[in-house]
Amino acid sequence: MGNLAQKLQEEQQFQQQQQPVQKPKKVSERKSLLSPGEKILGIAFAGAVFLASSQIVSNQASIYEMNAEIQKTEAGIQNQQQVNADLGIQVEELSRYDRIRKEAERQGLVPNENTKVVND
Repeated sequence: MGNLAQKLQEEQQFQQQQQPVQKPKKVSERKSLLSPGEKILGIAFAGAVFLASSQIVSNQASIYEMNAEIQKTEAGIQNQQQVNADLGIQVEELSRYDRIRKEAERQGLVPNENTKVVND
């Protein structure tokens, strides 16, 4: 039986020698989806978008501030117009002929023949 075991061993060695030697698989390197130039262009584009968007936000903020200032100014103008209208009414009341005549008499002035009434 020793001879039989030796034959089996030789056959196994012979089969192993005849089997093609498997080459180790190459480890494939992951290739980047973007080339370095494309990466630089992408970063530049992202930077440009960021700068443009920040400029837009800045402009909108300044427009908002300007609108608020305009509204405050318009409110001040309306208040002043109301004050002017009230003062105009007061001027009309104080410049009535009856009132002026009474005030003149109170201060000792008397109308004479040469006094004339002038209306606007």
